[in-house]
Amino acid sequence: MVSLYLLLSFFLLMFGFLGFVFGIYFYMNDYSLMVMWELISVNSCEMSLLFLFDWISLLFSGCVMFISSMVIYYSHTYMFFDSNKVRFLWLVMLFVFSMLLMILSPNMISILIGWDGLGLVSYCLVIYFNNFKSYSAGMLTILTNRIGDVGILLSIAWMMNFGGWYYIYYINFWDKWMVLLCFLIILAGFTKSAQIPFSSWLPAAMAAPTPVSALVHSSTLVTAGVYLLIRFNFLLMNISNYYFFILSLLTMFMAGLGALLEYDLKKVIALSTLSQLGLMMSVIFLGNYTLSFFHLLTHAFFKALLFLCAGLMIHLMSDSQDIRHMGGVLNYIPMTCLCFCISSLSLCGFPFLSGFYSKDLILEVYSLSGSNFFVYLLYYVSIGLTVCYSTRLVYFCMIKGNMIMVCQGFHEDSKMISSMILLLFFSILSGSFFSWLMFSFPIFLVLTFFMKIISLFFIYLGFMMSSELFSVNLNYYYLFGWNFLSKYLSSMWFFVDISTLFFTSSSLMLSSKFNSNIDMGWGESLISLFLFKMMGLISSMYNYLHNNNIKLFMISFIFISFLLFI
Repeated sequence: MVSLYLLLSFFLLMFGFLGFVFGIYFYMNDYSLMVMWELISVNSCEMSLLFLFDWISLLFSGCVMFISSMVIYYSHTYMFFDSNKVRFLWLVMLFVFSMLLMILSPNMISILIGWDGLGLVSYCLVIYFNNFKSYSAGMLTILTNRIGDVGILLSIAWMMNFGGWYYIYYINFWDKWMVLLCFLIILAGFTKSAQIPFSSWLPAAMAAPTPVSALVHSSTLVTAGVYLLIRFNFLLMNISNYYFFILSLLTMFMAGLGALLEYDLKKVIALSTLSQLGLMMSVIFLGNYTLSFFHLLTHAFFKALLFLCAGLMIHLMSDSQDIRHMGGVLNYIPMTCLCFCISSLSLCGFPFLSGFYSKDLILEVYSLSGSNFFVYLLYYVSIGLTVCYSTRLVYFCMIKGNMIMVCQGFHEDSKMISSMILLLFFSILSGSFFSWLMFSFPIFLVLTFFMKIISLFFIYLGFMMSSELFSVNLNYYYLFGWNFLSKYLSSMWFFVDISTLFFTSSSLMLSSKFNSNIDMGWGESLISLFLFKMMGLISSMYNYLHNNNIKLFMISFIFISFLLFI
């Protein structure tokens, strides 16, 4: 009997291959196709669903389906002993369908359905393990993403000025009021792609199973915001995006510093995703959406491979995610470590791997943008930090480390290795393939020797910095008493506390004061108990009059007679 995991993985692989083929064909022929599906028609009212097939949507949907097929094939072994593995599979499939609906829809209503579907299913997947940590992470994830949903809802209301919600028809139209529409779209993209100040939910979402993390951080949930801004890039060209560019740049820098001081394996990789998302966003705000989409595709493959390798390492180390417990894993799972090292090198932008073609081109294009020296330096330092924390991760997991945890009996299953090898193939070759495809003629950027070599210099500098840090104690940042600084950097500039403890502690303190002063204080006596006491007083007076009526009548008669006599 064929497993449902294997069957769905095969179908997704075939559809992903077709998506790549048709995407290449549509790009080479500059061809777009719109398919309208009439759902219901009653008299003169109809409800239809429109799909847009162009080279961007087809290539990205092919990438999503291919990575999803590899993740599901990998999960056949990873989730084999899970009692709810069928539910997990259908949740992943629903997650993929929501992403595909958002990719292929040129209608804001159907985009909202896919957008909300991503948020809801991601919440179900984050709380999959049913513990307190998962519940807290899931609540933070869904509440932060609801801010982006509000942005989409308001943009739908604002697009009533057009008379319709098919943004593809009005993408080249501009009016003064569309500044607000651009702001709402950027707000939605920032929340979904976890840019500052909405960055805290991304590391918290690591409470989900590792195959879900591979899917989320490569081509689905967090890339939805980048894809939305790529679709609306023609509108963004009409406004000044420098402020949003600085926020994306700071997100890169913050994620790099946070990953340098983090010891959770999955959180380090999640922070590297956040850094790459900041890179993609910054390129969009520089006005070059094609480069951003290029890096989006290349990043998806090596980041999915990185998470799949990390999942097998975590299994091997008794489900411990602390890199200080690891070390010497190379002796037990050599093929997984090979894939991990190559994907890490691709992330760093090592020459002639897939990440090099997109990152190096982005840096050279940015060098021609004419920004100030501080922003220029911050951009390159962020690239150096990527090399630094990637080298640190490889060092602690494979080369040295403490080897505290005892390795378990897990081995490199054939299904896991097969999915990793296919992703490894794309992690090496996708950069050159997509560069030849998306740029029909070679791009030559004439720069000085210093500006050409500075990216390699910062890569080497990041490697040397990580080597120096290895020679110091694990708690090297405590040596100079910089406890507050280390807490500040490792907690993502206190955005985690601001997003959680700040709101909960302030609101709980305020509600406690209201409860003690109003509900249980003077408000209880003056408002809540006033009617009760008044009605009790009136009823007691009525009862007294009813029980002593003869005596009261005689007293009142004597009193009235005395008054008349006077």
